[in-house]
Amino acid sequence: MRLQAFAVLAPVESGESEVSEAAVTAAPAQIAGCPGPAENWHWLTSAAEMATRTPGAGAESVRAARDFTGATLRRWGIGERGGDIVCVVSELLTNALRYTMPCPGSVWPRWPVRLGLLQPGPWVLCAISDPSDEVPVAKDPGWFGESGRGLHVVGSLCDEWGCTEPGPMGKVVWAMFATSQDW
Repeated sequence: MRLQAFAVLAPVESGESEVSEAAVTAAPAQIAGCPGPAENWHWLTSAAEMATRTPGAGAESVRAARDFTGATLRRWGIGERGGDIVCVVSELLTNALRYTMPCPGSVWPRWPVRLGLLQPGPWVLCAISDPSDEVPVAKDPGWFGESGRGLHVVGSLCDEWGCTEPGPMGKVVWAMFATSQDW
């Protein structure tokens, strides 16, 4: 099972940069391909490519997020692991929408679900922020279970994944992918 790292986030004043701010400030436990903890990781943001999107609440928003992710990765020249990244974004966004959107008649959350993509070098970080305070946990779906495999898929496709410690604006679930792109 993959290591899940937690980091404390300061609340963001404007709702415009929740995911990108969280993706930049959440300290990874380890950088893919580097031994030991990710000390002095702030250098990641010096020359980063960044893209964010606020998806809607419907099922069509997951497809739109996959399309957005694929187009962004093509623009950045990421080919080799693009399919894995698109699949992980789809799984993480589905979880966020499934577990944070209220049932009919309930009160809507104050903060939207957000998708952020960051390419700080030979890695791609995808992050999904949501207003929930529930930390995702991989479950044993059983042989005939119809759900419960998403985080297992995430763990098998990415190099690292984790979740920030929930705060007043929710949490960020992230996944890191090493790419073969030369830097």
